[in-house]
Amino acid sequence: MATPEKAAAVAELADKFRDSSAAVLTEYRGLTVAQLKELRRSLSGNATYAVVKNTLTEIAAKEAGVEGLDANLKGPSAIAFVTGDPVEAAKGLRDFAKANPALVIKGGVLDGASMTAAEITKLADLESREVLLAKAAGAMKAKISQAAFAFNAKPTQVARVIDALRQKQESEGAAA
Repeated sequence: MATPEKAAAVAELADKFRDSSAAVLTEYRGLTVAQLKELRRSLSGNATYAVVKNTLTEIAAKEAGVEGLDANLKGPSAIAFVTGDPVEAAKGLRDFAKANPALVIKGGVLDGASMTAAEITKLADLESREVLLAKAAGAMKAKISQAAFAFNAKPTQVARVIDALRQKQESEGAAA
């Protein structure tokens, strides 16, 4: 029988799954309360980090339509519910895990698709959204500049040929 507290916890977790663009499942065994507090502070703005019960999380994930977390729900688990930039949250978790090896990234979900720990690490290796947009804009500007140069090159070449012919005719006319 489900108690009202457990039902409320499941409903809250299901809402967090629905409201977040991504969720990263971690194992926090061996981390101190101070380290967890530091992790939460480093993720603020991009994600909320919560220690969860595996069975309640499994039920909440099914209610929210999230697939792929079941296999990783073993041992002490905590989830980073990402509401901001998923890349920044993944970077924060990866960097914290490097400094504190007790934090283990188990897997996660991004826009409904299940992700392994290796895929989350690859996501963390991506550059931020702003940098990627700036690179795309720079590439587009370069292509536009190349096109403008190509369009201007033909008339310029034609003008040079005409000027050369004119100078040649003038020099031949003056010689004759």
